Amino acid sequence: MPLNHLLITLVLVIIWGLNFVIIQVALQEIPPILLTFLRFFFAAFPLVFFLKPPKTSWKLLFSYALTLIVLDFCFLFTGMYIGVSAGIASLTLQTQVFFTAILAVVFLKEKMSKAQILGASIAFVGVAYVGFNTGGDVNFMGLLLVELAALSWAAGNLVSKKIGRVDMLSLVTWGSLISLPFLLALSFLLESHLWSVETLLHLSWKSIGALAYLVYPVTLFGFAMWSWLLSRHPATVVAPFTLLIPIVGFSSSALLLGESLPIWKLIAGVLVIVGLLINLYGNRFIK
Repeated sequence: MPLNHLLITLVLVIIWGLNFVIIQVALQEIPPILLTFLRFFFAAFPLVFFLKPPKTSWKLLFSYALTLIVLDFCFLFTGMYIGVSAGIASLTLQTQVFFTAILAVVFLKEKMSKAQILGASIAFVGVAYVGFNTGGDVNFMGLLLVELAALSWAAGNLVSKKIGRVDMLSLVTWGSLISLPFLLALSFLLESHLWSVETLLHLSWKSIGALAYLVYPVTLFGFAMWSWLLSRHPATVVAPFTLLIPIVGFSSSALLLGESLPIWKLIAGVLVIVGLLINLYGNRFIK
């Protein structure tokens, strides 16, 4: 990978790692489902007027919006809202890798290798270890919701696989547009008591800045650049860099939010990352 491509990849890792701290900041004033709606409203508009729909069926586009936007981010943001810290969320969300493999076995009749099974087992021991240390900045129900977000992301990965190679920016923009009625309805039904038009008109600059970060660097720039990198390099070269995301998430939440880093968090982090490494590279050594 050329140096300039490597730098772009590392910038993306930092952007996505900091994303969890920014979500925590935005959730201080904006309820989780409404935050999801606002994020994807501004991801859709005004770009949707300038981009053609991606070259896929509307059924697959709807499935993409439901799994990778509505369910994924509603679960993630709500889990963080009710009690999962930025660092833990950045770590446990990575179990989407293993959920993807399991769903591929069930629905696509693929087979998991011994390395994948071992890696998944080790990573889920790490998540279970987090579950045994609930309290403080980890709420069990919040952790469950983050794991449901990982499962939704995994389901979305299977949908993306069926969609195939399309313009990623167009896919995100039109997927965002389709998600909006569902997100607004869910927010109105489940959390309308937490917000009003008046509160939205008086958001602090901190919340506005956090929302802008979630929309532009994280969503539009991030997905477009990630697609650009994958189009130029093998996935086996690019994908391992995502292992750095929870490291950035942990360190940034500790530095910027004062999140504590007790030994159990470090142990859980090592278990999940070791599981991911075995998943990526274990087939070279485990037959």
